Amino acid sequence: MDGLIIKHNELTAEEFIELWETVWGKGPSPEQTRLAMEHTLFRISVFDGDKIVAMARMIGDMGLDYYIKDVIVRPEYQGKGIGRMLIDEMLGFINDHGVRGTDIFVELCAMPDKMPFYEKFGFDTNEAQRMKIMYSVK
Repeated sequence: MDGLIIKHNELTAEEFIELWETVWGKGPSPEQTRLAMEHTLFRISVFDGDKIVAMARMIGDMGLDYYIKDVIVRPEYQGKGIGRMLIDEMLGFINDHGVRGTDIFVELCAMPDKMPFYEKFGFDTNEAQRMKIMYSVK
C-alpha cells in the first residue's frame, strides 16, 4: 500500500460514481450521490496518485446501529490489503464514536463470494433475510 493516499470524509459524488461503475455498472445519479455523501457518517477513499482505487462509507444512527456500505476496491487493486484497511478504518470509526461499554450492531451486505473476506473480521450471517425494493420517486 506504499504510495497510496487515504482520505477521510472527502469522497465526492463524482469519485463515488466513477468507482461504483468499475464494479457495478451504471452508477446512481449525481444528485442522489451528492446527497448520500452529505448524509454519510464517515467515508474513506483511497487514491493511487489522482486515480481513486477504493472506497467505503458508513451510515447509521451513532447509537445502536452502524451500516457499512459501498465497499469497493478496483479489481486490479484487490488482494493488496486495501479492503482490510477499509474495514479496519470503519470499525475504528465505530470504536472512536460509539458509546463506551456498550455493544453496537454493525451490519453490511455482501455478495456470497465476498462473505469469507468479512468473516475474517467476525461478521457472520443470521437467519434474517434481506428484503429490498427499488422505489421510484414520483
